[in-house]
Amino acid sequence: MKIRCETCRREYVIPEDRLKNLAGSITLPCPNCRAPITVEPPGTAPRGNGPPSGDELRDKVLRSVKDLPPMPQVARKAREVLGNPASSFKDLAKVIETDQAIVTRILKIANSPYYGLSGKISSVQHASVVLGVKTLMEVLSLACTSEILGQKLEGYDLDSGELWKHSLAVASASRLIALRVDPSLEQDAFSAGIIHDAGKIILDPYVLERKDAFQVFVDEGKRTFLSAEQEILGFDHARIASEVCAAWHIPDNIALAVRHHHDPEPFGQDRLCWVVHMADAIALMSGIGAGIDGLLYTMHPGAASFLGLGRDDMTEIMAAMADYVDKTTQGL
Repeated sequence: MKIRCETCRREYVIPEDRLKNLAGSITLPCPNCRAPITVEPPGTAPRGNGPPSGDELRDKVLRSVKDLPPMPQVARKAREVLGNPASSFKDLAKVIETDQAIVTRILKIANSPYYGLSGKISSVQHASVVLGVKTLMEVLSLACTSEILGQKLEGYDLDSGELWKHSLAVASASRLIALRVDPSLEQDAFSAGIIHDAGKIILDPYVLERKDAFQVFVDEGKRTFLSAEQEILGFDHARIASEVCAAWHIPDNIALAVRHHHDPEPFGQDRLCWVVHMADAIALMSGIGAGIDGLLYTMHPGAASFLGLGRDDMTEIMAAMADYVDKTTQGL
């Protein structure tokens, strides 16, 4: 008898003679991800008329959040070091160097063409001196998310690396917008931009399981994938992403911007929500990591007015964003 884990989609075969005496269903932990797998006795008709949705599915999805790779602890510890006025570049470097995988990715990114130091950065401490603390923390954020966001998402039709490129684009555009409207939001805008679509990582297997239904929904009247999530699943990736933020101990203001990056209007005057929303729209208009229907998404008609930006601003932001993505990802 073949069974499948709906969380990680691994399949297993159990000899039917081991199950023939079952009086009812049993629940087993998936050997790969430890998520629960319900096994029915042989010959039992499947429950329900299809995969779960709404609150039942949301509960199942939220249970799987704990199986998402955690944001490396080095990022949290680095922020703590920066909060200490007595800390130094050397202290920061020591914290980061405790994770060699992160160090390797930091050096690759720091030596990318964007930072103009190709082949010159040889250590984290060297990077902190040459780049400065603010830029080093930006590079650290990229290093911590590159592997998590770099995977292929079949449900969303995103090849390996596409979600990360889109996240890079939104982070870059968010920072550029923030610098124009409220420089104090610069670092939070970059952080919110880099993780704004993290919910897609969790939802991808559930979307893939219902891919035919999603395709029919989107094709009928050219409706967005976001509205398909809300209709078919009962919630969307932005809502689930807020759960990821909690698991990663992300500050509430950033989690709020992630939650409402498709619809900032309910939070009126929260500039960070509007900044990330506009950045996401600009990235999608540029076709960076658009996925199955990215070009159907539109910017809120009041976004430019609220942020005080014109067409020329958006054109400049779009060009700088594309340059950032291109140069940062070269050689990675």
